[in-house]
Amino acid sequence: MDRIHKIKKSIEPIISLTDDELSTFCSAFEYKSIRKNEFFLKEGQVCDFIGILTSGVVIYIKTLENGDEVTIHFAFEGDWVNNNLSRLSNSPSTINIKAIEDSEMLVIKQKDISDLYLQIPKVERLGRILTERAFIKFVEQTIEFQTLSAKERYENLLKNYPEIFQKVQLYHIANYLGIAPKSLSRIRKELFD
Repeated sequence: MDRIHKIKKSIEPIISLTDDELSTFCSAFEYKSIRKNEFFLKEGQVCDFIGILTSGVVIYIKTLENGDEVTIHFAFEGDWVNNNLSRLSNSPSTINIKAIEDSEMLVIKQKDISDLYLQIPKVERLGRILTERAFIKFVEQTIEFQTLSAKERYENLLKNYPEIFQKVQLYHIANYLGIAPKSLSRIRKELFD
């Protein structure tokens, strides 16, 4: 699948661009290959880009002072990947985004996004809707972690990301759910036995 088709597939549910607009929009993206365990974004780096994950899986992680990692989020093929807090405030990222398998992305720089907002107003609508969706997802996740049991969070994760267990190590899933791997095994056993 070529670059234009992949980008078009990613934006079509949100906006419709003319052929000329689509060509201009797509020309701003660059291909990036990320090997397993390589970083798309490192803590301390300003996120001045957005990527469309065209293959692979990445995780968002926070490294604690003691060296432990907390899994914050996942991204799969077709997802938009960035750190909105860093990107929108032009501040150093407090998280890492790392590939957990060989991955490919189409990446656009923030400067190009800003230029395209002026050049193609529909692209500004795309940016607004993607940012709103990211905000909604964050709020839902916050409420879920404050109000649901580990078992309910697991069930929601499975419903929203059915492919997760084929793609992501159990350690990261348990970490994301805020439970020990043994607790995750127990919950899975309860549900599937």
